[in-house]
Amino acid sequence: MTIGIWVLGDQLWTEQSALNSCQQNSQNTPVILIESLSYVQQRRYHRQKLVFIWSAMRHFAEELRQQGWPVSYQTADDFETPLQAWVTKNTITELRVMTPNDRPFAEIIRNLKLNCKITFIPNNNFLWSESDFKTWAKSQKRLIMENFYRVGRKRFNSLMAGNKPIGGKWNFDKQNRKPPKRNLNPPDALWFEPDPITQEVINSVNAQNFPSYGKTEPFRWAVNRHQALQVLDFFIHHRLPNFGPYQDAMVTNEDTMWHSLISPYLNIGLLQPEEVIKAVENAYHQNQLDLSSTEGFIRQVLGWREYMHGIYIYMNPDYSQSNWFNHTQPLPEFYWHAEKTDMNCLRQILSQVERTSYAHHIQRLMVLSNFALIVGVSPQSIEEWFHGAFIDAHDWVMQTNVIGMGQFADGGILASKPYAASANYINKMSDYCSSCGYNPRKRTGQGACPFNFLYWDFLCRHRDQLKAQGRMSLVLSHIDKISDQDIQQIHEEALRWRKRQST
Repeated sequence: MTIGIWVLGDQLWTEQSALNSCQQNSQNTPVILIESLSYVQQRRYHRQKLVFIWSAMRHFAEELRQQGWPVSYQTADDFETPLQAWVTKNTITELRVMTPNDRPFAEIIRNLKLNCKITFIPNNNFLWSESDFKTWAKSQKRLIMENFYRVGRKRFNSLMAGNKPIGGKWNFDKQNRKPPKRNLNPPDALWFEPDPITQEVINSVNAQNFPSYGKTEPFRWAVNRHQALQVLDFFIHHRLPNFGPYQDAMVTNEDTMWHSLISPYLNIGLLQPEEVIKAVENAYHQNQLDLSSTEGFIRQVLGWREYMHGIYIYMNPDYSQSNWFNHTQPLPEFYWHAEKTDMNCLRQILSQVERTSYAHHIQRLMVLSNFALIVGVSPQSIEEWFHGAFIDAHDWVMQTNVIGMGQFADGGILASKPYAASANYINKMSDYCSSCGYNPRKRTGQGACPFNFLYWDFLCRHRDQLKAQGRMSLVLSHIDKISDQDIQQIHEEALRWRKRQST
């Protein structure tokens, strides 16, 4: 019996479960990694995302070779052709692969016609196993993230003093919502120059003639574990101390603020959640760091990341087609071409995404996703864009974050209310509005910000549905204070805006 291992592009660490299952016989266990050109044409991916994944895969293949694994690295049109040739050449009888994070890819593997047995090894890229999360979920009346997070804090003994949270509170979120002020001066991010392997990938991506998006260069992301650990260390020493208060702020020409930039590396295995949490917690104890910053970051990894993955594996596959509001509006073209919008907040963030394949969580949720929600864009269309555009995007994290949280398309399974907001929120949390031709305080009429009339139109159109959401009661009551004439004008301006975008 000959065992072979297929390492996928988001499973790039030496202790991933499939490799772990054969560690004692590594020199005699063939390993394969595959770049599939047809697979990356399924959606319009950001060019830097392609460079990141493929360069990281090539670097990991070299790391495995240095450790003594016999590695085959293939670039092909599909997965099945090189796999079958490799299976035959190495007389492989069992192909082991760590269970994919994403359902569609697991289905691709199940449908492969290979002359060997295919075995899924349990995924170990998350703190909560699939069975553990499902056990917790079945014990809950509602799947509330805060409840899950508290259980996780206790289970993994993170920021705990016995059975109580350090500082006497589980959550310091209210202290982490400060609007930006002048002269914030966050430290520059830690970036890297492309090495020869990465430069070869950049040249290859530039030469490909398939639909893609964004700029290839300058490419500055980490592409191996050593660099990813440097990014984590840099964040802990230079950004974590001031991470909390301004993590929701948005500032022109500040692409990353105090954010860690480690999500791409966590999501392909270059970093592991346990080591990230422990490193941050150790820094808190050793350097007396601000608890609200420390807790706020750990909540993102131990709470939100684990919760989003858990919801993904707990829900039925048809969750991806959820559309509670029955939104069908096409995605505005300016999501692909930032210069086509004259709204400064959208143009700033979308230009940034084109350059870097990155935006932080509030830029994504409260501007890009919020706007698609109040316009009435199909949830599947905006999720497709997020999936292709962002360097850290994968099926498991985009479905829950965009369809569930950002678009409220699941009707409240994941979030307790829609994350819909007018221009007032953006004006408070950013400096974008001060350089925009639209007035963030005008609801209708000449110069009124589209965020305003689209927001109120959204609330009016879905008022009956939203009444059932308790947290929406106060917001919906404000509709009664608007005159019928103003409501009519709101509807007309929203309709005109949608028609212009559709032509």
